[in-house]
Amino acid sequence: MSIATLLGFCAILLWSLLALLTALSGAVPAFQLAAMTFAVGGLLGCASWIARPAGIRALRQPWPVWLLGVGGLFGYHALYFAALRLAPPAEAGLINYLWPLLIVLLSAQLPGAAGLRAGHLGGAALGLAGVVALFAGRGTLDVAAGAMPGYLAALAAAFVWSGYSVLSSRVGAVPTDAVAGFCLAAAILSLACHAAFETTLWPEGAGQWSAVLALGLGPVGAAFYLWDIGVKRGDLRLLGVAAYAAPILSTLTLVAGGYARPSPTLGLACALIVLGAGVAVRASRADAR
Repeated sequence: MSIATLLGFCAILLWSLLALLTALSGAVPAFQLAAMTFAVGGLLGCASWIARPAGIRALRQPWPVWLLGVGGLFGYHALYFAALRLAPPAEAGLINYLWPLLIVLLSAQLPGAAGLRAGHLGGAALGLAGVVALFAGRGTLDVAAGAMPGYLAALAAAFVWSGYSVLSSRVGAVPTDAVAGFCLAAAILSLACHAAFETTLWPEGAGQWSAVLALGLGPVGAAFYLWDIGVKRGDLRLLGVAAYAAPILSTLTLVAGGYARPSPTLGLACALIVLGAGVAVRASRADAR
């Protein structure tokens, strides 16, 4: 397994903290929170240019690359926030987590790709089953016709993120430093949406401000840089399957933080996802021989 793939796994681990840190950040409106955290994430990348001044040259990219980067980061989060507002969160979250499966399937269509083994498909199916078990175990799944716009937004978000991830692997020559510019542009667009649709509400106390900062440094910052390296230089199919661990790890952190309770279905979901990842890893090793 390559170092790039391991770095992609680190991005997934950071995303597992997203729900907990968001809960700890208080009642900051969604787009305001996105603007603040994207700004921190962008500045995190810019800070590295102090030691590597040449890194700023990565911002000189053709407009299709900017469209891909900004569209992927901002487009996904805008659709995801809309889905959470227009549909029940559990159902919207379940539909959104089709993106790991889409990555596995779409990556096989790339020119020169090794193709999918039965192990990759089986691992993705087991991962999806684990996510279904996780959400079903909450007892909140209830398909409502009036929430259809939210369901469609969640599905669109899944396609946007999977498309961003797969297409990013096609522009491997674009330095990861460019992600800093994408984050700052996403922050500006999020700020515009906040001004248009929300009322400003600042975090209260050091704890909430610390959570916002941690979000910007981790799940909405370093994770994007690590994921960029992973999808461009690592095993994209394996990362797609491993991404199913995000909702499980997220739930475990919520349990540890006292925001959720452990349950038998959580254990079942963990077992299915671990099994799926193991099947996919075995298929990837077979390709490497």
